Amino acid sequence: MTQPATIVRWFKDIRLTDVPSVGGKNASLGELYSALSREGIQVPNGFALTAQAYRDALTSARAWEPLHRVIEKIDTANMKTLTQFAAQARKIVYDATGTEQLKKEISNAYRQLELEYGKNVAVAVRSSATAEDLPTASFAGQHESFLNIRGADDVFEACRRCFASIFTARAISYRVDQGFDHFKVFLSVGVMKMVRADRASSGVTFTLDTESGFRDAVFITSVYGLGENIVQGLVDPDEFYVHKPTFRQGYRSVLHRTLGRKQMRLIYARGGSGTKNIKVSKTQRVRFCIDDSEVLTLAGHAITIEDHYSAQAGHPVPMDIEWAKDTDDGQLYVIQARPETVASRKAPTFETYALKGTGTVLATGRAIGEKIASGRVRVIAGTRALKSFRPGDVLVADSTSPDWEPIMKVAAAIVTERGGRTCHAAIVARELGVPAVVGATGARRALKSGSNVTISCAEGEVGKVYSGIIPFEATQISADDVPQSHTHVMLNIGSSEIAFRSAMLPNDGVGLARMEFIISEHIRAHPMALIHPEKVTSRRQRHTIRGLTRGYATPSDYFVERLSEGVGMIAAAFYPKPVIVRLSDFKTNEYATLIGGEAFEPKEENPMLGFRGASRYAHPAYADGFALECAALRRIRDDMGLTNMRVM
Repeated sequence: MTQPATIVRWFKDIRLTDVPSVGGKNASLGELYSALSREGIQVPNGFALTAQAYRDALTSARAWEPLHRVIEKIDTANMKTLTQFAAQARKIVYDATGTEQLKKEISNAYRQLELEYGKNVAVAVRSSATAEDLPTASFAGQHESFLNIRGADDVFEACRRCFASIFTARAISYRVDQGFDHFKVFLSVGVMKMVRADRASSGVTFTLDTESGFRDAVFITSVYGLGENIVQGLVDPDEFYVHKPTFRQGYRSVLHRTLGRKQMRLIYARGGSGTKNIKVSKTQRVRFCIDDSEVLTLAGHAITIEDHYSAQAGHPVPMDIEWAKDTDDGQLYVIQARPETVASRKAPTFETYALKGTGTVLATGRAIGEKIASGRVRVIAGTRALKSFRPGDVLVADSTSPDWEPIMKVAAAIVTERGGRTCHAAIVARELGVPAVVGATGARRALKSGSNVTISCAEGEVGKVYSGIIPFEATQISADDVPQSHTHVMLNIGSSEIAFRSAMLPNDGVGLARMEFIISEHIRAHPMALIHPEKVTSRRQRHTIRGLTRGYATPSDYFVERLSEGVGMIAAAFYPKPVIVRLSDFKTNEYATLIGGEAFEPKEENPMLGFRGASRYAHPAYADGFALECAALRRIRDDMGLTNMRVM
């Protein structure tokens, strides 16, 4: 065995260059702890068991030869034998790492954490591979992690199980797909003080937009409780955007918010170690689980971390960051940071998909990617049913986990009932380049195994599952092949959902940004109905307005914030190029279709030439509504700092 000094290394002594010794995750934690604590970024203390400890344990136990014999038998295309031989390999590693010396070193290090944080301190025990968190392969979720582990004996047991997880079926399959040699990838284990987020919140931050690869935004997701739910896709998180360039200029404003359903909260289990899920109350579900000041703090941390890692690498390095808010002290902690490996590698190529027909929509959710695919439905209830899946099937499930990846890589498309844009299914779908629809409530009831469906992620943020096989076409254009025109070319945009992607086209800004789509789809209510809800005669519509505006100081604030966020996304996407915004130009019959609109709109013979445009803005019947539009535009320029937005 090695000397004790090579078994345990504390975070304060670890830097990014130590990946061969402690793996990607632990090297990054050490870098954060030792280099960025002075920048106000809080990282819980901890230690790493080195990859050398893993290698020496297997050498002392003479485990390498039997491991080779088992691994040589594996065919990753055969799920049954893959699972069987992977279990044999894990047992070999588990048995080899049960040494007294390893147990002693772990116990001594854990006692030091107890001196710092208190007796029986809860820790997170996480695997850290020497080939993970690379710019080209993340290894995310391939190996085991254990939360809320207390006591030296339980920590030792969790460390052994982490070491053994280097040979999970999913990790074996992933290494084969990525071209890694099983015996040139080694495992380190990190033991870190647990952040008590079970009664607070946690989440994931990206320093780019995960769908488009747009680099000037920080994208933050958050859920109640511990963060495993957000990664596994068991809940639909809250989502936030912050604009980097204006943040650097000193503006402190959240660019855009999306309220998630946050169905469950992962908490500590009673009576010791482990975790369990509980339901989130309706009152909490309709509120954001972090406030704007916390969003901005997280954005500041993310920008600082990205700048640091980029300086270390000598080129821009977009980051994927995990964070947690502590229940006891209310502070925000960074618990992991790694290079983002999918969106940042996208070539400047525009691949457009378009349906060539129509069909019945069976389910909808969040679109992941922008592709279309067709295939036969296969509803999978759990891991035991994975063997029924066939290449080219459409995978339909409640959610997915890393154990499912061998079948996900041969799926035509993926549909899950739960999860958001940073859940496991979404991350894997992006990496594989297959369309996915996540958060599709009721999909397992609506979609029957054996039936044919078409999955479309080419229609904006909403992904749709159509009945039957619908023809579609795909067109690919390289941005390098689009000539730069001597004539100034400005885009027309009405939807904030396509702004980040559209901004990558050669352009000179936006010549016409319409706000009608944002009002009709994201606000939905008539502005005058929000100012004077008492004039809305329909009880059902008044109830809907109360639901829409819940959580806002006033219904008017709801309109101003939602409109400024929608138009602000367009202005941010093209910043600092000019974005010319036209104020609302609905006809009276269109205004009347908004919630509460009938109470405020006259019936006209010819709405095209009627009560609209500038004459409407100044009219007493709509002047207060126009004032809300102006307030939204003022907020975009003055509070968000998007001074490139101009009014037509």
